[in-house]
Amino acid sequence: MDHPLDPKNKILRHSFVESPDMKNIYDGVTVLNKEGEALVELPAYFEALNRDFRYQLTPIGMQMVLYIKEEIKNNKFKIAGGKPGMKVSWQVTGVRKDAYALKHPIIVEEEKGKNNPFKKGEYLQPDVFRK
Repeated sequence: MDHPLDPKNKILRHSFVESPDMKNIYDGVTVLNKEGEALVELPAYFEALNRDFRYQLTPIGMQMVLYIKEEIKNNKFKIAGGKPGMKVSWQVTGVRKDAYALKHPIIVEEEKGKNNPFKKGEYLQPDVFRK
């Protein structure tokens, strides 16, 4: 896709996970500071490319009552509620909002034979249905 921050000069390559949304997934592991918090920095293009953010946090090594102290702003978010020095696995998803995604939204379900080359009564991958 054209890079959302420099579409004339750069390409941004992303893979994908099957979903009815054009969803991007970002994840990592961070270590909590002496206040039991961590600031997670996302790629510079994150907010230019995504909307409708979802967060998941998993404490590593012990139970903690973690929460998102500050939602994503300026491509960063803050985790809090843990013990200093502990690791936290985090995941953030966002739905694409770039120009291509807006112009070409995913059609989740459609009939074969209508506006596409797939014929009714035929399989896209017939070999997987053979017994």
